[in-house]
Amino acid sequence: MDFIAGSWSETDAPDGAIEDRSPADLSMLLGRFPWAIGQAERAIQAAREAQPGFGALPQQNRARLVRRVGAILKEREEQLANAIALDVGKPLWEARLEAQACAAKAAITADEGLKLVSTFPAAGQGAAECRFRPLGVLAVLGPFNFPVHLPNGHILPALACGNTVVFKPSEIAPHAAVVYGRCLEEAGVPRGAFNLVQGGAAAGAALSAHRGVDGVLFTGSWSVGQAIAKANLGQTKMLALEMGGKNAALVLADADFDKAVSVSVSNAFLNAGQTCSAWTRMLVPRKRQDQVLEIAKRSAAKFKPGDPRSPETRLGPLASAQQRERVRKYIRAGVEQGAQLVTGGPEAPAGLPKGYYVQPTIFAGVKPEMTIAREEIFGPVLSVLPYEDDDDAVRIANDSMYGLAGGVWSGDPAHAERVARRLRTGQVDINGGRFNPLAPFGGFKQSGRGRELGKFGLEEFLEVKSLQF
Repeated sequence: MDFIAGSWSETDAPDGAIEDRSPADLSMLLGRFPWAIGQAERAIQAAREAQPGFGALPQQNRARLVRRVGAILKEREEQLANAIALDVGKPLWEARLEAQACAAKAAITADEGLKLVSTFPAAGQGAAECRFRPLGVLAVLGPFNFPVHLPNGHILPALACGNTVVFKPSEIAPHAAVVYGRCLEEAGVPRGAFNLVQGGAAAGAALSAHRGVDGVLFTGSWSVGQAIAKANLGQTKMLALEMGGKNAALVLADADFDKAVSVSVSNAFLNAGQTCSAWTRMLVPRKRQDQVLEIAKRSAAKFKPGDPRSPETRLGPLASAQQRERVRKYIRAGVEQGAQLVTGGPEAPAGLPKGYYVQPTIFAGVKPEMTIAREEIFGPVLSVLPYEDDDDAVRIANDSMYGLAGGVWSGDPAHAERVARRLRTGQVDINGGRFNPLAPFGGFKQSGRGRELGKFGLEEFLEVKSLQF
């Protein structure tokens, strides 16, 4: 279903449709979601017509609106969580965390947006009055791995800053997007300020390259992000592209190995490894590699694949057949290139004949030039790479086209910080540092451009206008 200019509608599916089935149980039909590229055009028009009035609202009004959205998301947490779990196979406990994060994001966005806009202009601008103004109409192209949380992290700041939005979710997760859209409708988002269109790659391309769109916010693969950038050559619209990572966890010689290795394994296997910030490379001292592998194998055993609706399940299926085959291909490549299988493999997990399941897999003896050490796999696959000293560890970690996230573990926090400062990534956790929703998130190098969260993230949704006196 599409939500355009304040109304829900069904299309006639001239450009395709998807029968949305649970990746854990393919016999479970969640719905049939038709789409049409023409709907994108209608949604952009609705957003353009709504933007001047919505952007002219006092900042306090938009902050109240975002808080109302947060309140509805809080009320609908269980419904959202169930939709996420069914759509993409995420264990229900993980899906609940995602739904809870959506509600929590609303209050932070409202407060930070109000603070940012109301405290501008900065002092020292001379005889000029400077103000933030909205960019205009934004296209939000959502991923499948966090089908509500990541788009929500774009949509709420966009609305808080006075922009209007056209949201196209991943075709793998259309059901969760509809549940999310109904929450915004219930919160009273003005007609045309938020629009939702279903569709595949063609709809995403039509939205992102449209000259009626002032900015594109995309989370997904490097190849699709590059296609979006190329499609917009010759245009000056804002592009915020988060295009993945091949993140390293550095376990330094003076770390608590039991904690560092077990937490790093859990990080790598979160959401069945379908997480852009997952630590999929673990760098360990060569002399202690056997100890690391023993701990890692023991930790991986806790991630037994199963039905995402079961409270015991810690590893659900991958989101689609295409994703499962992609991950199996990488596992086979690791074996063919000489990496040692510590646990797991490309075969389907025992006892799970249905669904897109992959075994949690750990490789040892991985060399930095191997495919599994260089390319983003997006599945429950962890590569363990040995290093000689701190300099070698930093060299290996930085030897990547990506630069999104990472982790450093040391018994000496100052030692960990010194190493962390040398990593070319947008975000580094030190000794398992807790997620900070006010800290900017985004990458260096081919991980993308732009930032999310906090003050720096909100500035992506605004431009500065000065009046000269």
